[in-house]
Amino acid sequence: MTVRHRDRVPPLVWDAALPVLLLLNVVTAYPARELPVAAALTAALALPLLWRRRAPLAVFGAVAAAAFVQWLMDVQLPADVALLVALYTAAAHTGRRGTLLAGAVVEGGAVLACLRWAPDGAFLTPFVALSATVVAAAVLGVNVRTSRAYLAAVQERAERLALHQEQQARLAVAEERARITREMHDIVTHNLSVMIALTDAAVYAQHRSPDRATAAMLQVSETGRQALTDMRRSLGVLRADEPDAERHPPPGIAQLEALADQMAAAGLPTRLEVRGGHAHVPATAQLTVYRLVQEALTNTLKHTPAGTRATVLVECSAGSVGVDVADSGPRPALPATEPSGHGIPGMRERAAAYGGTLRVGPLPGGGWGVRTRLLLNSGGAASA
Repeated sequence: MTVRHRDRVPPLVWDAALPVLLLLNVVTAYPARELPVAAALTAALALPLLWRRRAPLAVFGAVAAAAFVQWLMDVQLPADVALLVALYTAAAHTGRRGTLLAGAVVEGGAVLACLRWAPDGAFLTPFVALSATVVAAAVLGVNVRTSRAYLAAVQERAERLALHQEQQARLAVAEERARITREMHDIVTHNLSVMIALTDAAVYAQHRSPDRATAAMLQVSETGRQALTDMRRSLGVLRADEPDAERHPPPGIAQLEALADQMAAAGLPTRLEVRGGHAHVPATAQLTVYRLVQEALTNTLKHTPAGTRATVLVECSAGSVGVDVADSGPRPALPATEPSGHGIPGMRERAAAYGGTLRVGPLPGGGWGVRTRLLLNSGGAASA
């Protein structure tokens, strides 16, 4: 509470307290015949302290000059304490050179004062006492300056840390938005493409083969429910009260067989081959593999004619997972610029998160291929 109330008082009020007390002391303690000289010298010593925070060295010079005049006039005053206050202020607000200069001046004044006013044969005792006082005032000022600089450095560091944390939070939000965008694109694009293909097949077969049309529509319904489940799972991590993310773990390599069956039902026969065990592959890496295969097959389903076949090869090793998706359908050449959609750019981002480079383009023997290799020790699971 004392510190809080002190901070509310303007600094000028504290600076004026000592001059007022010294002047009151002179008025009440000195006789009338000595009062004019004592009051004038006291004012010369004390009043410059009102500006000591604005110009510490100039105020110190004025106080030291007044003290030298006092010494020349052979007048002893309690206002000599103003010299110590001016020394403290100079040490607290200036550098090492200013502090040493001011301390040397005050120490010289202590020698002159002891030479003139010390009792006979007692020079050493008052000189040591005054020197200790001078050193104490200078050291106190230096400590205040050091503490102020330390607090300023700590505050600056705290501000930089707060700014860094804010930037990290913004980056985390941007990465999360990008992740959700990729997930929603993969889920919506894939399932809508499958549902459209199944619906077209049902319309075509409704008169010739009602049973096949019914099976296709049931598959549409199942695909829609799966899409809703995937969306709830992907968005469920944003809500604490959403249990779907825990009830339905993210898809991985084990679900690629069901994905291949789904694509076959939509009109894209797909052959899947998984080499090596995938139990050691992290769940986030398996989700990346699944999304890469899903997006590649969805593009094949949308951009190739009927009769196209697709093959998926997943090679699992101790430190990496290779993904190779190829189809037999004709494709146009790659455009000169990067596509503006989210498909291939999103696949590149997923592969890059695990140190992989996505290669997309027509195959030498015909068809289209998507190939990459994910490095499991690349540390990119957080952004996958």
